[in-house]
Amino acid sequence: MRLTRFLAPPAIAAGFVLLWQGLILATGLPPFLLPGPGAVAAAVIAQREVLTGAALRTLAEVLTGFALGAGSGATLAIAMAAWPRLAATLRPALLISQVIPTFALAPVLTLWLGYGMAPKIVVTALICFFPVASAFLDGLERTSPVCRDLARTMGAGPAREMWHLRIPMALPLLGSGLKLAAIYAPVGAVIGEWVGGSEGLGAVMIHANGRMRIDLSFAALVVVTALALAFHAGISLAVRRGLARFG
Repeated sequence: MRLTRFLAPPAIAAGFVLLWQGLILATGLPPFLLPGPGAVAAAVIAQREVLTGAALRTLAEVLTGFALGAGSGATLAIAMAAWPRLAATLRPALLISQVIPTFALAPVLTLWLGYGMAPKIVVTALICFFPVASAFLDGLERTSPVCRDLARTMGAGPAREMWHLRIPMALPLLGSGLKLAAIYAPVGAVIGEWVGGSEGLGAVMIHANGRMRIDLSFAALVVVTALALAFHAGISLAVRRGLARFG
Protein backbone atom coordinates (compact mmCIF):
# COMPACT_ATOMS: atom_id res chain seq x y z
CA MET A 1 0.00 0.00 0.00
CA ARG A 2 2.79 2.44 0.90
CA LEU A 3 4.64 1.60 -2.33
CA THR A 4 1.48 2.28 -4.33
CA ARG A 5 1.01 5.65 -2.64
CA PHE A 6 4.65 6.49 -3.35
CA LEU A 7 4.51 5.53 -7.02
CA ALA A 8 1.07 7.03 -7.80
CA PRO A 9 2.11 10.72 -8.12
CA PRO A 10 5.02 10.06 -10.55
CA ALA A 11 2.83 7.73 -12.59
CA ILE A 12 0.08 10.34 -12.82
CA ALA A 13 2.63 13.01 -13.80
CA ALA A 14 4.12 10.77 -16.47
CA GLY A 15 0.68 9.97 -17.83
CA PHE A 16 -0.17 13.68 -17.99
CA VAL A 17 3.05 14.44 -19.90
CA LEU A 18 2.35 11.65 -22.38
CA LEU A 19 -1.19 12.91 -22.88
CA TRP A 20 0.13 16.43 -23.37
CA GLN A 21 2.63 15.32 -26.00
CA GLY A 22 0.04 13.10 -27.66
CA LEU A 23 -2.38 16.03 -27.93
CA ILE A 24 0.27 18.08 -29.73
CA LEU A 25 1.08 15.25 -32.14
CA ALA A 26 -2.60 14.54 -32.83
CA THR A 27 -3.70 18.15 -33.37
CA GLY A 28 -0.52 19.67 -34.78
CA LEU A 29 -0.84 22.75 -32.54
CA PRO A 30 2.07 25.17 -33.10
CA PRO A 31 4.45 25.90 -30.19
CA PHE A 32 3.17 29.46 -29.80
CA LEU A 33 -0.22 28.02 -28.85
CA LEU A 34 0.82 24.91 -26.94
CA PRO A 35 4.53 24.23 -26.40
CA GLY A 36 5.60 20.66 -25.85
CA PRO A 37 6.88 19.23 -22.57
CA GLY A 38 10.44 19.34 -23.87
CA ALA A 39 10.23 23.05 -24.70
CA VAL A 40 8.75 23.82 -21.29
CA ALA A 41 11.45 21.79 -19.53
CA ALA A 42 14.10 23.67 -21.53
CA ALA A 43 12.53 26.99 -20.48
CA VAL A 44 12.57 25.90 -16.83
CA ILE A 45 16.29 25.11 -17.08
CA ALA A 46 17.21 28.21 -19.09
CA GLN A 47 15.24 30.56 -16.84
CA ARG A 48 15.89 28.76 -13.56
CA GLU A 49 17.31 31.84 -11.83
CA VAL A 50 14.32 33.98 -12.78
CA LEU A 51 11.86 31.26 -11.84
CA THR A 52 13.61 30.54 -8.54
CA GLY A 53 13.51 34.18 -7.49
CA ALA A 54 9.88 34.49 -8.55
CA ALA A 55 8.97 31.28 -6.73
CA LEU A 56 10.55 32.53 -3.50
CA ARG A 57 8.56 35.75 -3.78
CA THR A 58 5.30 33.86 -4.37
CA LEU A 59 6.10 31.43 -1.55
CA ALA A 60 6.62 34.34 0.87
CA GLU A 61 3.21 35.73 -0.10
CA VAL A 62 1.60 32.30 0.28
CA LEU A 63 3.11 31.64 3.70
CA THR A 64 2.24 35.07 5.09
CA GLY A 65 -1.26 35.15 3.63
CA PHE A 66 -1.98 31.60 4.76
CA ALA A 67 -0.82 32.34 8.30
CA LEU A 68 -2.92 35.51 8.50
CA GLY A 69 -6.01 33.98 6.91
CA ALA A 70 -5.89 30.73 8.87
CA GLY A 71 -5.08 32.47 12.15
CA SER A 72 -7.85 35.05 11.84
CA GLY A 73 -10.33 32.40 10.63
CA ALA A 74 -9.61 30.11 13.59
CA THR A 75 -9.80 33.02 16.04
CA LEU A 76 -13.15 34.18 14.67
CA ALA A 77 -14.50 30.63 14.75
CA ILE A 78 -13.65 30.35 18.47
CA ALA A 79 -15.26 33.72 19.17
CA MET A 80 -18.43 32.79 17.27
CA ALA A 81 -18.64 29.44 19.04
CA ALA A 82 -18.21 31.11 22.42
CA TRP A 83 -20.83 33.82 21.79
CA PRO A 84 -23.86 32.54 19.84
CA ARG A 85 -25.19 36.07 19.34
CA LEU A 86 -21.95 37.01 17.59
CA ALA A 87 -22.30 33.92 15.41
CA ALA A 88 -25.88 34.83 14.48
CA THR A 89 -24.73 38.32 13.52
CA LEU A 90 -21.61 37.42 11.55
CA ARG A 91 -22.67 34.22 9.82
CA PRO A 92 -24.65 36.01 7.03
CA ALA A 93 -21.74 38.40 6.51
CA LEU A 94 -19.34 35.48 6.11
CA LEU A 95 -21.59 33.87 3.53
CA ILE A 96 -22.01 37.13 1.59
CA SER A 97 -18.25 37.69 1.60
CA GLN A 98 -17.79 34.43 -0.30
CA VAL A 99 -20.21 35.51 -3.03
CA ILE A 100 -17.88 38.36 -4.02
CA PRO A 101 -15.18 37.00 -6.37
CA THR A 102 -11.75 37.51 -4.88
CA PHE A 103 -10.41 38.26 -8.35
CA ALA A 104 -12.71 41.31 -8.43
CA LEU A 105 -11.23 42.59 -5.15
CA ALA A 106 -7.62 42.28 -6.29
CA PRO A 107 -7.57 45.48 -8.42
CA VAL A 108 -9.17 47.47 -5.59
CA LEU A 109 -6.67 46.13 -3.08
CA THR A 110 -3.83 46.98 -5.45
CA LEU A 111 -5.19 50.53 -5.74
CA TRP A 112 -5.38 50.86 -1.96
CA LEU A 113 -2.21 49.04 -0.94
CA GLY A 114 0.09 49.57 -3.91
CA TYR A 115 2.03 47.12 -6.08
CA GLY A 116 4.12 45.49 -3.36
CA MET A 117 3.47 42.30 -1.42
CA ALA A 118 0.64 43.71 0.71
CA PRO A 119 -2.29 43.25 -1.74
CA LYS A 120 -1.13 39.73 -2.67
CA ILE A 121 -0.95 38.78 1.00
CA VAL A 122 -4.41 40.20 1.64
CA VAL A 123 -5.92 38.34 -1.32
CA THR A 124 -4.31 35.10 -0.13
CA ALA A 125 -5.53 35.70 3.42
CA LEU A 126 -9.08 36.35 2.23
CA ILE A 127 -9.11 33.12 0.22
CA CYS A 128 -7.77 31.11 3.18
CA PHE A 129 -9.99 32.74 5.79
CA PHE A 130 -13.39 31.24 4.99
CA PRO A 131 -12.46 27.52 4.69
CA VAL A 132 -10.69 27.61 8.05
CA ALA A 133 -13.36 29.66 9.83
CA SER A 134 -16.23 27.61 8.41
CA ALA A 135 -14.70 24.18 9.09
CA PHE A 136 -13.45 25.03 12.58
CA LEU A 137 -16.75 26.65 13.60
CA ASP A 138 -18.61 23.58 12.36
CA GLY A 139 -16.37 21.39 14.50
CA LEU A 140 -16.78 23.59 17.57
CA GLU A 141 -20.55 23.55 17.23
CA ARG A 142 -20.64 19.76 16.85
CA THR A 143 -19.22 19.13 20.31
CA SER A 144 -21.33 16.44 21.97
CA PRO A 145 -23.93 17.98 24.34
CA VAL A 146 -23.34 15.04 26.69
CA CYS A 147 -19.63 15.90 26.91
CA ARG A 148 -20.42 19.56 27.49
CA ASP A 149 -22.90 18.73 30.24
CA LEU A 150 -20.33 16.47 31.86
CA ALA A 151 -17.70 19.21 31.73
CA ARG A 152 -20.08 21.69 33.38
CA THR A 153 -21.00 19.12 36.02
CA MET A 154 -17.31 18.79 36.87
CA GLY A 155 -17.08 22.56 37.34
CA ALA A 156 -15.56 23.63 34.03
CA GLY A 157 -16.35 27.22 33.07
CA PRO A 158 -16.86 28.40 29.48
CA ALA A 159 -13.16 29.11 28.94
CA ARG A 160 -11.96 25.75 30.28
CA GLU A 161 -14.72 23.95 28.38
CA MET A 162 -13.61 25.65 25.16
CA TRP A 163 -9.89 25.02 25.68
CA HIS A 164 -9.97 21.48 27.08
CA LEU A 165 -13.04 20.03 25.34
CA ARG A 166 -14.45 21.87 22.34
CA ILE A 167 -11.20 22.86 20.62
CA PRO A 168 -9.55 19.39 20.91
CA MET A 169 -12.70 17.71 19.57
CA ALA A 170 -12.84 20.18 16.65
CA LEU A 171 -9.20 19.73 15.58
CA PRO A 172 -9.97 17.18 12.81
CA LEU A 173 -12.30 19.64 11.08
CA LEU A 174 -9.80 22.45 11.61
CA GLY A 175 -7.25 20.23 9.87
CA SER A 176 -9.62 19.75 6.94
CA GLY A 177 -10.07 23.52 6.67
CA LEU A 178 -6.32 24.09 6.76
CA LYS A 179 -5.70 21.54 4.01
CA LEU A 180 -8.40 23.13 1.85
CA ALA A 181 -6.95 26.60 2.45
CA ALA A 182 -3.50 25.28 1.51
CA ILE A 183 -4.86 24.46 -1.94
CA TYR A 184 -6.33 27.94 -2.40
CA ALA A 185 -3.40 29.94 -0.97
CA PRO A 186 -1.11 29.77 -4.06
CA VAL A 187 -4.10 30.67 -6.23
CA GLY A 188 -4.66 33.84 -4.22
CA ALA A 189 -1.02 34.89 -4.46
CA VAL A 190 -0.88 34.33 -8.24
CA ILE A 191 -4.16 36.20 -8.77
CA GLY A 192 -2.72 39.18 -6.91
CA GLU A 193 0.42 39.04 -9.05
CA TRP A 194 -1.63 38.87 -12.24
CA VAL A 195 -3.57 41.99 -11.37
CA GLY A 196 -0.71 44.17 -10.28
CA GLY A 197 2.86 43.17 -9.63
CA SER A 198 6.31 43.03 -11.16
CA GLU A 199 7.58 40.08 -9.11
CA GLY A 200 6.43 36.54 -8.48
CA LEU A 201 5.40 33.66 -10.71
CA GLY A 202 2.14 35.34 -11.71
CA ALA A 203 4.06 38.37 -12.95
CA VAL A 204 6.42 36.08 -14.90
CA MET A 205 3.37 34.56 -16.65
CA ILE A 206 1.95 37.97 -17.57
CA HIS A 207 5.27 39.28 -18.88
CA ALA A 208 5.94 36.06 -20.80
CA ASN A 209 2.52 36.21 -22.47
CA GLY A 210 3.16 39.83 -23.45
CA ARG A 211 6.39 38.78 -25.18
CA MET A 212 4.76 35.68 -26.73
CA ARG A 213 7.06 33.47 -24.63
CA ILE A 214 4.42 30.81 -24.12
CA ASP A 215 7.07 28.26 -23.15
CA LEU A 216 8.17 30.49 -20.26
CA SER A 217 4.55 31.05 -19.25
CA PHE A 218 4.01 27.29 -19.09
CA ALA A 219 7.30 26.90 -17.21
CA ALA A 220 6.07 29.35 -14.56
CA LEU A 221 2.79 27.41 -14.43
CA VAL A 222 4.70 24.18 -13.83
CA VAL A 223 6.63 25.82 -10.98
CA VAL A 224 3.39 27.18 -9.47
CA THR A 225 1.88 23.71 -9.60
CA ALA A 226 4.93 22.17 -7.94
CA LEU A 227 4.93 24.87 -5.27
CA ALA A 228 1.21 24.39 -4.59
CA LEU A 229 1.57 20.60 -4.32
CA ALA A 230 4.57 20.89 -2.01
CA PHE A 231 2.80 23.45 0.18
CA HIS A 232 -0.32 21.30 0.44
CA ALA A 233 1.79 18.24 1.26
CA GLY A 234 3.60 20.17 3.99
CA ILE A 235 0.36 21.40 5.57
CA SER A 236 -1.16 17.92 5.34
CA LEU A 237 1.88 16.43 7.07
CA ALA A 238 1.74 19.07 9.80
CA VAL A 239 -1.98 18.38 10.30
CA ARG A 240 -1.43 14.63 10.57
CA ARG A 241 1.35 15.06 13.09
CA GLY A 242 -0.67 17.59 15.05
CA LEU A 243 -3.70 15.31 15.23
CA ALA A 244 -1.50 12.37 16.23
CA ARG A 245 0.02 14.45 19.00
CA PHE A 246 -3.24 15.79 20.42
CA GLY A 247 -5.45 12.85 19.47
